[in-house]
Amino acid sequence: MFANLTEKLTKALRDLRGLSKLTEDNIAPALVEVRSALMSADVNFKVAKDFTERVKAACLGTAVVDSVNPGQMAVKVVSDELTKLLGEGERPIDPRRPLRVLLVGLQGSGKTTSAAKLAKHLVKKEGLRKPSLVAADLRRPAAIDQLETLARNEGFDFRADRAATDVAAMVGRLVKDAEAAAADLVIVDTAGRLQIDGDLMEEVRRVRDAFQPHEVFLVADAALGQQAVDVASKFHESTPLTGIILTKLDGDARGGAALSMKAVTGVPIRYMGTGEKSGDFDTFHPDRMTQRILGMGDVVSLVEKAQEVVDQKEAERLAEKMRKADFDLEDFLAQMQQMKKMGPLGDIMKMMPGMGNVQVGAKEEKHLAKTEAIVLSMTRKERRNPDILNGSRRLRIAKGSGTQVSDVNALIKQFSQMREMMRMMKGGKGKELMRRMGQMGGGRGGFPGGGFPGMR
Repeated sequence: MFANLTEKLTKALRDLRGLSKLTEDNIAPALVEVRSALMSADVNFKVAKDFTERVKAACLGTAVVDSVNPGQMAVKVVSDELTKLLGEGERPIDPRRPLRVLLVGLQGSGKTTSAAKLAKHLVKKEGLRKPSLVAADLRRPAAIDQLETLARNEGFDFRADRAATDVAAMVGRLVKDAEAAAADLVIVDTAGRLQIDGDLMEEVRRVRDAFQPHEVFLVADAALGQQAVDVASKFHESTPLTGIILTKLDGDARGGAALSMKAVTGVPIRYMGTGEKSGDFDTFHPDRMTQRILGMGDVVSLVEKAQEVVDQKEAERLAEKMRKADFDLEDFLAQMQQMKKMGPLGDIMKMMPGMGNVQVGAKEEKHLAKTEAIVLSMTRKERRNPDILNGSRRLRIAKGSGTQVSDVNALIKQFSQMREMMRMMKGGKGKELMRRMGQMGGGRGGFPGGGFPGMR
């Protein structure tokens, strides 16, 4: 989502970082770049203007001007102000149990899907055990069916009354029944509309009064930009919100909603949807998002993701084999499959420092799929001893994987170079290794041939 913004801000910060002394005149071009970048990202005009004025004041303050490295301090100022803009620290979920959460929002924002995703997330992160999802959209039977399907897929309790006519009374009754059945989390999915109207707001208020929620989350579509911010403001005026769930952050929208939401509405972004799968949902961390936007990566989230999906013992075994330079194609296949569990390669790259602008799309994903097919077409003996891969074996592997012999040859060459680098690391030949990497075009990830074997 933030690719263009990251590129423009990175350039502006590069200009600031190179300054040995800060004056109003020499920081002006960089600040113009910053403001332009924010406006291009569809950030609210006043928010962008106030942001650059705060950055300017801080950069010209005594603490920065008199520091050992004013340019680096100026970069830190931008980072700190961006984190404040996004909302600073995370706000924990309400501790009361059973926890009551009301979801509101426009039709098409991802509200119903977010109900199931939020429940799954809270079960994993907050130790809740028995979520109950309550359908409160009596106008759209399809929305009730969708929520029921999502709940059943996750093994959650589901409650609805398709024959009800008074939504507020229905919600009060269903919530009481759910809590009597030992639910420790109740999420009510309210009706949406294509646009805000008086009837929608009145219905939301009546449901809120009957439900008495501990948290009221607006589900907003990040792709709507400033329109999403306007929707949040109107909902907040009618029914005070405790947080926002920003969906579709994996899309190609410009990011203005995320950057303007807290400043304009005063309501923090609490969670974010990052894809279509049930697990593509996470707590919104302003400081980590700042790092991603500024191209600094998000190592903490990357480690957390790895810990959730990667087999620790298997990872340690592979690391030990790499240290001993005893890494074969069987290990390489295991490593690829571990990586796939972490999600699309593009998402992983965005979390790596300095890799935020590396574009990894369908082409690169296709190369990795081709690589996996090639390795899977080898016998276990061939994977464990790649040196036996003669011409006839390579031809058979190419046919079995639906690729060309040249593809098989390229992969084996890349793998051989990578293994040679491991041997050099084991032997302590650091300078020679750096020289070889330069000759071989070490790029993404530092692997020869432009990155992880199989990427081009």
